[in-house]
Amino acid sequence: MRRIHVIGIGAGDPDFVTAQAISALNDTQVFFAMDKGPRRGATDELVAVRKMICDRFIRTEPGKPGYRFVELIDPPRAAAGDAPGYRQVVADWHAERARIWAAAIETELGPDGVGAFLAWGDPSLYDSTLRILEMVGEHVEFTYDVIPGITAIQVLTARHRIPLNDVGEPVLITTGRQLREHGLTGSAVVMLDADCAFQQCGPQTRIWWGAYLGTPDELLYAGTVGDIGDEIVAARAEARARHGWIMDTYLLRSAD
Repeated sequence: MRRIHVIGIGAGDPDFVTAQAISALNDTQVFFAMDKGPRRGATDELVAVRKMICDRFIRTEPGKPGYRFVELIDPPRAAAGDAPGYRQVVADWHAERARIWAAAIETELGPDGVGAFLAWGDPSLYDSTLRILEMVGEHVEFTYDVIPGITAIQVLTARHRIPLNDVGEPVLITTGRQLREHGLTGSAVVMLDADCAFQQCGPQTRIWWGAYLGTPDELLYAGTVGDIGDEIVAARAEARARHGWIMDTYLLRSAD
């Protein structure tokens, strides 16, 4: 039966790749690459990092078959409106991705072939790979396993040298959309925020922000929203314009 590895490759630095991930990389014949970059340049760069990780960690041995990359065309995603509309747009997008993935797995992998999807950070955290593979299973038969990876959240707190939580307190992991709708209580990690929703928080709210974590282009800011919020907004806009894409994450802690 065909097998698929879903491999968490960390937040950008090849040194974040775990020994378990390296074993899975060396077990793989075909790597499927599809990115969510808003522009083609982003997709090219992110696929290049995946290829660099494979070149670094996959051992070449006499008689061992090589590996190859299959780049899949990401279907366009319609504009989203309110919360119900957003969920339907994402569901439709995932269904179209599942159709493309199923066709690629069936075409590119033999009956006993081994393929892999390389997921940024950890496959369980704001990544659609596992949900889509469940849908792919409705079209083609295969088994899969999941190899965890270092998340952007771990890298963010390590770079800022801070604990994720206050003593005995919970931490919410959320999105910019949810932060805008529900506000901040206590501590929250915010991901997938294209509009800098932290600007609606009180000026004394603490923020630890990072972008391109684990890469040579890494950006870090820490302070209060009132003191450095505008600076983060400007830095984010400039970096996105320069690179054509941005991945950023931040931790908020209310002043109460």
